[in-house]
Amino acid sequence: MTVPNASPDSYYRRTDEHRYEPTVHAGGAWNEGEQHFSPLAGLVAHAIDRHLAAGPATDLAVARISYDILGRIDLDACEITVETIRPGRTVELLEAVVVIGGRQVVRARAWLLAALDTAAVAGAPDEPLPPWETVPRWAMSDVWGGGFIASLDVRRQALPAAGRATAWVATDLDLVAGETAGPVASYIALVDTANGVTVRQRPTEWMYPNMDLTIHLHRRPEGRWTGLDTTVSFGPAGHGLTSTVLHDATGPVGRAEQILTVRPLPGLRG
Repeated sequence: MTVPNASPDSYYRRTDEHRYEPTVHAGGAWNEGEQHFSPLAGLVAHAIDRHLAAGPATDLAVARISYDILGRIDLDACEITVETIRPGRTVELLEAVVVIGGRQVVRARAWLLAALDTAAVAGAPDEPLPPWETVPRWAMSDVWGGGFIASLDVRRQALPAAGRATAWVATDLDLVAGETAGPVASYIALVDTANGVTVRQRPTEWMYPNMDLTIHLHRRPEGRWTGLDTTVSFGPAGHGLTSTVLHDATGPVGRAEQILTVRPLPGLRG
């Protein structure tokens, strides 16, 4: 495994056209020798943006992106390739594959839809979150380890029910050193933190990593803050679900879902 670059101002640095090296700030919460999936999800979205920019001009926007996590994501150099699966003027489907050490670790598919003027009928039933500046800071690193969590500014309100919280998450670090990430990629790079902003069980006693992440957007998020209105559910047979209404500073933007594999840490329970 390569020693991760200790760049103070980014999660990744590009080493060639499709290859990126993580910095220490991409370190995972469950295992510091792995990448946290959140910045990698943003990096995939950034690679999709670059793929689109290399083609003909388009007004297509990401409406859904789904990630399948295929195995351990080592804190090592990754290669991301993007191809167009279903081209179109108003609807397009892209697929991205992340490879580390010759092994596929993530597959993602993104549906893009044409942008139209529907302001006259726009609306959503979800109430806006309290403004981020009114919400107290939360030391997420008191619960979770890893370089990625340590890099975040988190504001959280724990709600009375177990497995419920609302939070705002931001970072001062660039996604890729020397590159400007678009608003969707920067936003997505913080969404996977939803599975950690409210815990049903201590992560020192139980594991509940997510096996996927699916994000639906009904409008493009803006600004540096990712808002999370999150509910975590555990079933009786080792499965869980983290469901989140996604917000930016002006209101709701979509939803995210993560399936969880729930199990006790070895040696703690039978």
